[in-house]
Amino acid sequence: MPYDYIPDASYDLVEDRISCIETDVPLNYNERVKAFIDYFTVRDRNYTRSIMSKVDHFFPIFEEALARYDMPDDLKYLSIIESGLVPNAVSPASAVGLWQFVSYTGKMYGLSNDWYLDERMDPYEATDAACRHLRDLHRMFGDWELALAAYNCGPGNVRKAIRRSGYKKTFWEIYRYLPRETRSYVPQFVAMIYTLKYAPEHNLFVDEREYHRYPVTDTITVSQYFHLETFCNQLGLCLDDMLRLNPQIKRGALPEGTKDFGLRIPSDLKEEIVMNRAFLMDTASKVGKDELIYLSRNMPGSTYGRERVVYRVNSGDVLGTIAQRHNVRISDIKEWNNLNSNLIRVGQRLNIWVLPTYNSSTKDLYLSSANTTAASPAPKVDPNSTGQKFHTVQYGDTLWDIANIYANLSIEKIKQLNNLSSNVIKPGMKLIISE
Repeated sequence: MPYDYIPDASYDLVEDRISCIETDVPLNYNERVKAFIDYFTVRDRNYTRSIMSKVDHFFPIFEEALARYDMPDDLKYLSIIESGLVPNAVSPASAVGLWQFVSYTGKMYGLSNDWYLDERMDPYEATDAACRHLRDLHRMFGDWELALAAYNCGPGNVRKAIRRSGYKKTFWEIYRYLPRETRSYVPQFVAMIYTLKYAPEHNLFVDEREYHRYPVTDTITVSQYFHLETFCNQLGLCLDDMLRLNPQIKRGALPEGTKDFGLRIPSDLKEEIVMNRAFLMDTASKVGKDELIYLSRNMPGSTYGRERVVYRVNSGDVLGTIAQRHNVRISDIKEWNNLNSNLIRVGQRLNIWVLPTYNSSTKDLYLSSANTTAASPAPKVDPNSTGQKFHTVQYGDTLWDIANIYANLSIEKIKQLNNLSSNVIKPGMKLIISE
């Protein structure tokens, strides 16, 4: 059969095939489901083939976890709808990983995320969390279709749809009261189950599967600062391959203070690594530490070494004054609170991460933060002895931040002094701040 041949499948034929699928989740079939089946089997066959190339690696991980929690095996198809089986996928709503956890829900289920690590990208940890989350949602609604809908839009929106429908009890009865995305979510799930189970009938095959990119793995325990590329270089490993095995490592290193991190390694190297462990760990502990610590403290939204306080916005407050009061940057406050603009409202609660009380153990944090807070950078004299003073742009700085640091300075004045045609600035730029 030619590679590009697309077999015809009538509505009734697909209905008959779906009725033959043995599963513990409902597979209700209708025109909406058929439309998604046509999409996966006709309109975007390349996408479906790309999914098929990945299932041999990821499905065993999902199957083991689902069996451990005594849950329907076919829930494994949900990750395809969530992320397309991309472990480091990030949605516009900042949902992350194979199972697309937002930060709050991920932390509810034990998935930590910080500047160095994001366990939402760990296929094993995230799958375990997804199973527990789906189990809780099923217990809440007593129905797998409603549990899936709640996984997508939250249980509150499902309850709201149930109320608006007159307290109907099934997904398709409350369908028109659900958010638009959720109306497509469950039909896509059913369509993907059908598509992969009947892929040969639709002449869908893959020449090369991705599981060869994922060798048989084992783990070693790491409890120190650890520079991954240095470790790889000592063993002749490809850094990208190691990051593929450990996608939760965001910055190529494990931070100082790491405890019992399970690093996945190719199993055929386990014996060599164990034999040379002391040398490998010592070498990997000496590269890049200071640079990464500096970056982790200076990136917008960093909470490194800081303590959280909750500030309630008062009448007359603006982000600039709140930032100055807490000795942080506006960009930090926006990052910590997922703000897309500088608009805030009276009574709003803002998470602000401040430096701890100054003492002998925290003084280094104060010193390292001195160049990044809203009120601290001191003007520097231009080495050309022109008498001009300048500000070196740090990560997260905006013209608004800089204008508020120095007296008698505005955004327009900065742009005029530096011949800037826009508000775009980059870290490392030296901006004249006085004539």
